[in-house]
Amino acid sequence: MYALNFYSDLYGEVLRNGRKTATVRLGDKTDKYKPGMLVWVTVGPRFGVRRKLFAAILDRVEVKKLEELSPRDIERESPESRSLDDILATMTRIYGDLITPQHTVTVIYFSRVEE
Repeated sequence: MYALNFYSDLYGEVLRNGRKTATVRLGDKTDKYKPGMLVWVTVGPRFGVRRKLFAAILDRVEVKKLEELSPRDIERESPESRSLDDILATMTRIYGDLITPQHTVTVIYFSRVEE
């Protein structure tokens, strides 16, 4: 089973309340994530203890440049973000490198699976 892991300080609450329904990951991740896959959505630090929040199904997986993100993509990735600049700042914080609009990303759209 694959997992989509998120840092709890950034995304824990919006995942729990269902407001986050997509994630933007740096690079092309289509070799790892495919539409129809079941994954665990988890929160926790990289290389640390993570907590499973829920199972999800991957609805769609798209590769695009950051500058091609639609307003809906941005809202689904981070409900508090309103612009590409907000996403760039968040991704720079997460990845530790300067992220630009020309970077390739994978947008993974997911839906919660009730148990």
